[in-house]
Parts: sequence; C-alpha cells; structure tokens
Amino acid sequence: MTLPDQLPPYAAMLGLRQQGGALVMPYDVSLIGSPGRLHGGSVAGLMEIAGNLAVRAALAGVSAQVKPINVTVDYLREGALEDTFAEAFLMRIGRRVANVRVEAWQSDRNRPIAAARMNLLIVRQTAA
Repeated sequence: MTLPDQLPPYAAMLGLRQQGGALVMPYDVSLIGSPGRLHGGSVAGLMEIAGNLAVRAALAGVSAQVKPINVTVDYLREGALEDTFAEAFLMRIGRRVANVRVEAWQSDRNRPIAAARMNLLIVRQTAA
C-alpha cells in the first residue's frame, strides 16, 4: 500500500508512514491523552485512514471518493507512549459500500490495543 498524496491533513499531522502492509503512527508527545497514554482519537484516526487506504487500493484504477458511513472502535488496552501500527482487512466491497476491519497494535501484534469495524461509502466518479 502506497500512501497517496490526497490524504487528509490529519494524516500528515500524525506523521503516518507505510511499513510493509501496515501504517505506522510514530510516537510524538502531541499524541498524549491521559498522562502516560496515547489519546484514543489519534488511534481512531490512524485506524480510519488505514481502512480508507485499503478500500482505495482495492479500487485501483477506479475514480472514486471513499467516505465513512460509520466507524466503531473497540479500545482493548491502553496505548503506550510508543509507535502504533494498524492494518486494515477488506471484508467485503460492493458497488457502493465497503466493509473493513482494522487492528491496531504496538510492540506485540498479538496484543492489539484497538479494533475497528468500518462501513465506507464508495462514490464513483462519472464521466462528465
């Protein structure tokens, strides 16, 4: 997955980069929520962008916008003050809606800190 230029400014603020099939959000002091913990919003943002990119990759060559319908995040454990990874799994893609599952973890991929389920609207561009 290559990071496209059209990512929202929030992705740049999070400092997201690609590493293998995952997105990495490098730790930064600006991501602290409660003392000693990552802010849940930054984790949710990382996961939403990972899901969006998975749908865009599946639509390669198709001109379309991808917009969130709903995003549900389950926070499974505290996020430590370290790099956070996320990987999205496309569960189903239809003509208008995609269903995506995303997992976020830190030092141990087998101990996720959050899991998300997303439904994304696919707005295909028509020739004018």
